[in-house]
Amino acid sequence: MTAAAVAQGPTTTTSPYRLTFGHVLRSEWLKFRSLRSTWWTIGTTVVVMVLFSLSMAASFNFAAQSPEMAAEMGNISTVQAIVLGYIFAQLAVAVLGALVITGEYSTGMIRSTLSAVPTRLPALWAKAGIIGVVTFVVGLVGIGLSYLATAPMLSGNDLVPDLGDPIVQRVILACAGYLALVALLAVGVGAIMRHSAGSIFTLVAFLFVLPLVASFLSQEWVRDVEKFLPMNLATAMMTVTDADAGMVEVLSPGAATAAMAGWAVLSLAVAAFVLKRRDA
Repeated sequence: MTAAAVAQGPTTTTSPYRLTFGHVLRSEWLKFRSLRSTWWTIGTTVVVMVLFSLSMAASFNFAAQSPEMAAEMGNISTVQAIVLGYIFAQLAVAVLGALVITGEYSTGMIRSTLSAVPTRLPALWAKAGIIGVVTFVVGLVGIGLSYLATAPMLSGNDLVPDLGDPIVQRVILACAGYLALVALLAVGVGAIMRHSAGSIFTLVAFLFVLPLVASFLSQEWVRDVEKFLPMNLATAMMTVTDADAGMVEVLSPGAATAAMAGWAVLSLAVAAFVLKRRDA
């Protein structure tokens, strides 16, 4: 070794790339769209929304044939025919949101993710941001296809919702927004539980079982709590008339949206806390 080489010391290599949130977001997007399960779940969400809307449109047409039923149905807003698919679609987006993070725990990839992002939280925010935006868009696509599929059936009885109506637009955005918030809630639950089956079981219980159990109880405090369960918040977010809410007492659309956003924020906040505290 020459004296010049000794003077220069060992050679070091510096990476030209900086770890920014944009890089983390790009990485999470590549992982998200490369999974076959992502596209299967998205496709299932859209199909379920369209099929349920066709079923609702058929029910509306059947009711329109009877004067008594038509009078009763007249109190239900026609936009419900194209948005009520969320009732089953929320399960699909909840599974997608949970698997976004629990899938990495099951394969061990989470160690690589957290090694690449030592501060951890940017990875969680990136996952949440991607699933939130994608689910919102998927919800709008599902509603749009539901409208196209049901319009020919509903036109005969003049039941096609007017897309130019601000109230109809509000309900459509509320439906897509609710699905996005459910997905964000699921990301948080997945990060907290780190197990796919356990996360999905918890989400099913929270979204479907608890509202069903609460509906059979008559205590006043149960009625107060029931208003804040996701399924009833969804009803409130998309309610136009009292008939839309059925027999359930619900919050105003604005209050329900804020409450549902609160569930998603709480879930992600707890997830951020445990992600920083626990080992991978």
